Amino acid sequence: MLLNYNTYKREDFKMAYKITDACISCGACEAECPVSCISAGDDAYVIDASSCIDCGSCAGACPVDAPQPE
Repeated sequence: MLLNYNTYKREDFKMAYKITDACISCGACEAECPVSCISAGDDAYVIDASSCIDCGSCAGACPVDAPQPE
């Protein structure tokens, strides 16, 4: 099924990924994110849910599989 991006609002979807405690703060996910919604937090990287487009690029780039489906 193909969805028209303009038909839906960000609030219509739950964020698909969260960064777990497995994060080693390597920055691979941040560099791969096409919308720059990942940034360094205090102990690990974090995803800004209001900007995330649920593409999964972060999960593919992470060497320790820290980004996981929520």
